[in-house]
Amino acid sequence: MKSRIAIRSQLVRKNVRIAKRWEMGQLGVDVIDRLREMTINFGFSLALGDLTYLDGGWYVTHAGLVRLSSRRRCRGIQVEQVLDSCDKSTGRWVFRATVYKSPGSKGFVGYGDADPSNVSALVRGAELRVAETRAVNRALRKAYGIGLCSVEELGWTSRLPEPVQGRGKQSNPHTSNGSNNGQPRLRDRLCLLIRQYNLDPTLVKAYAADFCGTQSLKETSRDLVESFISHLATAAKEDREGLICKLNSYAQSVEAKP
Repeated sequence: MKSRIAIRSQLVRKNVRIAKRWEMGQLGVDVIDRLREMTINFGFSLALGDLTYLDGGWYVTHAGLVRLSSRRRCRGIQVEQVLDSCDKSTGRWVFRATVYKSPGSKGFVGYGDADPSNVSALVRGAELRVAETRAVNRALRKAYGIGLCSVEELGWTSRLPEPVQGRGKQSNPHTSNGSNNGQPRLRDRLCLLIRQYNLDPTLVKAYAADFCGTQSLKETSRDLVESFISHLATAAKEDREGLICKLNSYAQSVEAKP
């Protein structure tokens, strides 16, 4: 039977191989070292979606935190609404989560809030569930000493920034696929969906180009890319098998390219 050290060493090698295959640019030594550290200390797996990489940093996922709590035999998690801070009319919700690591644990507390201003357009209307997830994530991160922020805690929005007056040269928001005002880049959001639903990135790119009517995403307006990401997220969530079949239809054309 393999020892824990041998299993973790094998997982480290697998995670590094997967990370280097991801299309997110050249990974620095410090990024790989951080991945090794999180793998050794917590047993996180990229293949299972425990971690994701966005805009230069690693983020733990809700799935990864729940799996960790199961491996560590967490005693239980109690979640309750903070009623005084909730406002149903504006879609604002606040939750308090308490993680009990053992029968005698006093509990590790985390709070999570969500409203239409700090959630992604992809989950708009689900602010209550987002707030609950954020509370659980924060409590679990406290309980197990995880310094990484969870991806569900990011306050993503899809609104474009207002044009800045008085600048000599302004960029056109409709042709920029980069980040705006600290918001995550569209490319990062697309990569997250690819990893979350285990999609083939090459086929997704081919589908995106066809969807947007261009040769590549670099030639596509931001609005079209936003529309494709929203479409892909809905398709992956509601009918992943159908989406896989759609993506596979692009395999032959992709293979035919030199």
